[in-house]
Amino acid sequence: MSTSHLTRREIREKALQALFQLKTNEELTPEEAIKQAILSDSEEWNSEEDVEIQDYPYLVTLVHGVLDNQAAIDEAIQPYLKNWTVGRLAKADALIMQIAAYEMLLGDTEQVPQRVALNEAIEISKLYCDEQSSKFINGVLSNLIPKTENP
Repeated sequence: MSTSHLTRREIREKALQALFQLKTNEELTPEEAIKQAILSDSEEWNSEEDVEIQDYPYLVTLVHGVLDNQAAIDEAIQPYLKNWTVGRLAKADALIMQIAAYEMLLGDTEQVPQRVALNEAIEISKLYCDEQSSKFINGVLSNLIPKTENP
């Protein structure tokens, strides 16, 4: 498997899987979690040694971007949670929002426009979360798009 076989959405899903593993297993390193996420549905690889994470630069960028900017991302999201804290959210909901917020606020918006990051978060939440999550995630993240861009 190479990065040419992964769509941007699949890369975001792998980032979600890696970050989820890191939240639930503090002994893992980010690199180990990324490798495990890549291997999770691969039949091509025989072992972790076969996986070169540098072949997945955007996946590495997302995982490390969220980890390295956790406080700033959570601070940006918090005002729109209405009686919730990031820590009280379902892990998948929080991680999906954190990945999207990283892309929207700290990523290259020329490469990934804010509305694309928002839409991807909504679509991924439909796969990994309950049916109310996509509306909640949309409500929170849409506030991160500058009002001048809103129709």
